[in-house]
Amino acid sequence: MNRPVEVKALNLYKIWVRYSDGQKGSIDLSDLAGQGVFSVWENPEFFKKVQIGPGGAIMWGDQIDLCPDALYIRLTKKKPEEL
Repeated sequence: MNRPVEVKALNLYKIWVRYSDGQKGSIDLSDLAGQGVFSVWENPEFFKKVQIGPGGAIMWGDQIDLCPDALYIRLTKKKPEEL
């Protein structure tokens, strides 16, 4: 699978990600916001601290990490079997 090489926070629970194959764009994570561990995103300063972690996970400190493969699927709107 391709791995994220760049990530930055946008407004309203969106991130912009660029992957190693050149795919790039924004991903809306608002469906997760406010639920369980994702309630910390309600603090805009915390949400801005997004980074790429070991193995390519999209992370916010040691509290939240999202699977880079799942985010790639969201970004490209492809089915797993198409990858």
